[in-house]
Amino acid sequence: MKGCFILQRRFAYVGHEIVRILKTEHGVKEFCAFVTTRVSLKYLLQQKDISYSALLLDEDVQRRYRNEVIDRDYLAWLESEYGIPNLWPYINVDRVIRFGQLVREYPHDAPSYDHEDMLKMLQCYAKAIIAFLDREKPAFLFSTPPGAMCTVLLHHIAKKRGVQTLVMGFPGIRNRALVSERYDRFTFVESLVNKHRERAIKDIPHFEDARNFIREFRERPRVYSEIHEPVRRKFTRRQYFNFLSPMRLARMSGWILVMIHEWWGDPDARGDYSTIPPWNFIFDAVKRKIRNLIGFDDLYDEWDPSLPFVFYPLHLEPELNLLLLARFDIEQLGVIRRVAQSLPVGMKLVVKEHPQMVSLRTRRFYKEIKKIPNTVLIRPEISGFDVIARAALVAVISGTAGWEATLFGKPVITFGEIFYNALPSVTRSRIPEELPALVKDRLTHASFNEDALTRFVAAIFEDSVEADMLNIWELGGGPDRKTQISAFASLIASKVYG
Repeated sequence: MKGCFILQRRFAYVGHEIVRILKTEHGVKEFCAFVTTRVSLKYLLQQKDISYSALLLDEDVQRRYRNEVIDRDYLAWLESEYGIPNLWPYINVDRVIRFGQLVREYPHDAPSYDHEDMLKMLQCYAKAIIAFLDREKPAFLFSTPPGAMCTVLLHHIAKKRGVQTLVMGFPGIRNRALVSERYDRFTFVESLVNKHRERAIKDIPHFEDARNFIREFRERPRVYSEIHEPVRRKFTRRQYFNFLSPMRLARMSGWILVMIHEWWGDPDARGDYSTIPPWNFIFDAVKRKIRNLIGFDDLYDEWDPSLPFVFYPLHLEPELNLLLLARFDIEQLGVIRRVAQSLPVGMKLVVKEHPQMVSLRTRRFYKEIKKIPNTVLIRPEISGFDVIARAALVAVISGTAGWEATLFGKPVITFGEIFYNALPSVTRSRIPEELPALVKDRLTHASFNEDALTRFVAAIFEDSVEADMLNIWELGGGPDRKTQISAFASLIASKVYG
């Protein structure tokens, strides 16, 4: 059996550990990989644990577009075979190619490529991926949630060709991870819910775990991963200007010098579309510090939580949850206006910034929110859990706050595809003109199905393992790192071998 892994950026190191465990402990004999960033490729070429049958580098394929000639017939065939339902989602999901972000910091929104170039890249990726799959013939493809033209294309081409696709999932339960056959749903969890549907709720596996988790969350809510803890976020100008301390300035200067040295010292990486030029980093960092110096305090409203309100938490940008799972609602100002205009008289729309976006959005963005008469912009350091607990309804595009609201027993309206849409208390809004009636119905006739939530959470416990993979991926993990990675690898093996 051969497995194919998408090893992107920092996940390449964790993903390689999973590959090694699958080979040594679970009998998967061969591996190939699609790799993003040249640094990750160098690491995989230098390691001695696994001899990959092939390593296809994203940046090498992307460069081919410069000599590519658009073949309209080929693109038409590609769309008919692998469109979702057309080819535009593959372009729109890529924050670098479509929006010029990552190599520039949000709120930059200006692509470096025109439409013809984007089509050439899509054509190059499709040809390379199809040839790669034809040659390697993997039995399964594993990835983190795909968020680029190449990775989403690889996912869909592999699935259409009968390759088992497995995607890492974060189920919104502290220190747990799972895998799914889709990036927008938890397929194995939903299958378990259906499998146990006829059983008495107290007889389903992990009933007590689910009931205890829901109760404890409502009493003492916590974010689902350590990397999202509030102590890791900065909210005030004083916190943001801690970088002016001599130690922090020295550390930042040293890091910039290393960045410049690496950029000049590696001409191959210097020419890659995903490499951040040092001057871009410095320029965007200075702009962000200036925004912090000016501050946002004068834009925040006083908020009376005793008055009825609907809660809209702003989303992190750029992110898969917007660019792929809600591609017709990526303009959050438009969604906020739509929700605000759908509320009954006397009800406010409370808007709060995402903790990771403080200082990244412009003052102009917040001023546009404040132009909407029945909207209240509250301070970002206010606990989102406290706001959700008091809200009559929570409206989200496809973020984690919608899941947290569901755990609190609140009605939720979403504007994108997300795993908790499977629950009866969550309603997906698809037609803008029908939103006022939908809001009215959710506010006046919504009844919460506690059993459905309990069954869903129990299925998550049954189908997941204890592993804070996001923390391991982003921060390296804690003392249980090896145990957690091993548990996650075993979960993958259980899906591969059925």
